[in-house]
This record gives sequence, C-alpha cells and structure tokens, in this order.
Amino acid sequence: MKEMILIIAEIINTMHDVILDLMEFANLDLTDKDLHLWIMGIIGIGIFGFTHVFFKFLLKYGITAISFVYTFTVMIVIVFAIEIQQQITGRGQMEFDDAVIGLWGFLLFFAAFLSIKAIHKGMNNLLNRKKSKPKNRRFRSEQNKRSQ
Repeated sequence: MKEMILIIAEIINTMHDVILDLMEFANLDLTDKDLHLWIMGIIGIGIFGFTHVFFKFLLKYGITAISFVYTFTVMIVIVFAIEIQQQITGRGQMEFDDAVIGLWGFLLFFAAFLSIKAIHKGMNNLLNRKKSKPKNRRFRSEQNKRSQ
C-alpha cells in the first residue's frame, strides 16, 4: 500500500509541476494559493456535476441507493486514512488488504441490512394484503351483482 501511495503522490507532484510550467509558459504570475483555488475549484465542480447526474439517476432506485454510495465513499476515505495513520504512527501495518477487508465488512453488513429490510417489507405487504381482503365474500359478490 505504501508503494501505491508513493505512486499516487508522484503522479500528483508531476501534474503540479506540469501545471506550474504551463502557467509560466503562459506568463501567468499565479501563486501556489491561486493555483489551488483554480485547480481545486475545477476538480470540485467537475465532481459535483458527475455526482449530481449520478445521484439523480440513483434516485429512481430510492434514497437507500444514494445513502449507500455516499456511505461507501466515506468508508473508502476512512479505511485509507486509518492505513495512512498506521504508517505515520508506526502502530499497525499499512496494508492495502486491510482497507479492502474493511470495505468488504461494510458491504457484508449492508447486505444484511438490505436482507432485513426486504424481509420486513415482505411481511408488511403480506399483513396489509390480509387486512384488505373482505371477510364476507358472499356479501361482496351480492353487492357486485346489484351494481351491475
């Protein structure tokens, strides 16, 4: 996992250098803070646009789908933050497999949640169906004959 973080850091550092070179080539005298404002603003609005469209699509499947995607995203940040913290403090070992297993734990518990939710919904549907059936079928059929 350490190697993966170093590769990502190297990619970001290279992109940073390329952007600085482009700004210098374009004779734009932007400070590091200016670049952060523009680059993070552009990245943020791009992510927002994608997320907005994606969540509107997910809304067809209910708020649970949106909540799942949001929670899964937060869980990714948390598991990697824990692994990085372990590397920095030297407590525990930073391993990619630990992050993956942590996310599998969330997926397992979410599957259990969906199962319980489906069972609860199915039981409610059965109970509501039984409540809505008329008890006296002869009375109902006589009413149908009269109305015809």
